[in-house]
Amino acid sequence: MVLKPAELTPLTALKIGELALEAGLPAGTLNVVPGFGKTAGQAIVDHPDIDKVTFTGSPGVGRQILRGAAGNLKRVTLELGGKSANVIFPDAVLDRAVKAAGSGIFFNTGQVCSAGSRILAHRSIHDQVVERLVARAESIRIGDPRDAKTSMGPLISNTQMERVLGYIEVGRDEGAKVAIGGARHGERGYYVAPTVFTGVEHEMRISQEEIFGPVATVIPFDDEDDAVRLANGTSYSLAAGVWTDDITLAHHMTKRLKAGTVWVNTYGPTDVRLPWGGMRDSGFGREHGDMAIENFTEPKAVWINIRR
Repeated sequence: MVLKPAELTPLTALKIGELALEAGLPAGTLNVVPGFGKTAGQAIVDHPDIDKVTFTGSPGVGRQILRGAAGNLKRVTLELGGKSANVIFPDAVLDRAVKAAGSGIFFNTGQVCSAGSRILAHRSIHDQVVERLVARAESIRIGDPRDAKTSMGPLISNTQMERVLGYIEVGRDEGAKVAIGGARHGERGYYVAPTVFTGVEHEMRISQEEIFGPVATVIPFDDEDDAVRLANGTSYSLAAGVWTDDITLAHHMTKRLKAGTVWVNTYGPTDVRLPWGGMRDSGFGREHGDMAIENFTEPKAVWINIRR
């Protein structure tokens, strides 16, 4: 196996390689190859002796990998972006729902493929959701992630910080209102304040495009059909959340939502025994569970005629 980490985050993968050797994995079984995508990554995609590529990253790079994989028809699994909807119905327990919604977008500074960046709140509770979400954003302590008291650290790079700040300006230009945040935090480091947008129209770029930062949009909906229309109304389909005490409604929503994972009255837990992945711009194929094993193996049928 060849593992190529993102060029900005090679150290954890190199440590995994060291630990694998310490654990007794034979040398050469796991090979950690840091480098840039255009060189190390492309070499992996192009190499005729590599039969399978699995990639986590952006839809744009995923498409490049698909084109490159045509060379030897290698199999590909893509786990790409997300613009996940977190749907809060009026019968939900608001304190729990908003607490999880805040974690769903502000965890890891929003740098999570399944981040619940679109919070869909029933119109009757929209203002309450915004008020409580703003209060949670205000309580976040931003700082050095090595400090145990820090609850939100920086973005990965200056480039990503500028990208996130650029989307915030796009949101303002489109007419959305910043309820909290909306700016860089401090003058050093790649910190962006937790940001909540209201007055967001479904067609706005901040509602349709993955920002990959601590930026939430709160959008009202009128009924179940409206919630489904909004939740399914992007090019992504990785994950979604539903908050309701009505189990029938919960089952209806889980069936109707176009998402590889749907959480009900929670947001974010995962388990390596369960399949993980999406459709459309969120990729295809599944990681984890039995499906992942099947993705990395080739089934073989054997027929033997036993002569007697």
